[in-house]
Amino acid sequence: MDAPAPPPRAARPQSVLFLCSQNVVRSVMASALARHLFGKSIYVASAGVSAGEQDPFVTAALEEIGLDASRHKPKSLEELEEYEGLGFDLAITLSPDAHHLALEATRTNALAVEYWPTSDPTLETGNREQRLSAYRQVRDELEMRIRARFRQGAPRGP
Repeated sequence: MDAPAPPPRAARPQSVLFLCSQNVVRSVMASALARHLFGKSIYVASAGVSAGEQDPFVTAALEEIGLDASRHKPKSLEELEEYEGLGFDLAITLSPDAHHLALEATRTNALAVEYWPTSDPTLETGNREQRLSAYRQVRDELEMRIRARFRQGAPRGP
């Protein structure tokens, strides 16, 4: 009897890159969540079209669920490529400009790309609680998507 075929590569990538506009909100949240949920079973990194400045609302939204992003250093895709290369199995893009950049990168790299349109909580106006609520919504949406996309055979984090 033959051994069962392994799942398709797209079903269980070994390495994932989360990309957004500035590597300060959506990609930071997504990478922190994926690391927490799947530990070392998937290599996770994040980058942006450009590197922005740290966002304290991201730190606050992640701290609420026990994750620490305070030491995150925003980096551009260009910086990431220079130091780590783009040997990822999958890039998940979270903004239109990041998606465009990732598709350009596939011309010279064997990189699968998935687009997860994700709202930008930095556009929320109002008081601190209203703004933080927008970040929580993005955080929770990303967690749900990550759990659904990578759940097959992956161990949970602590």
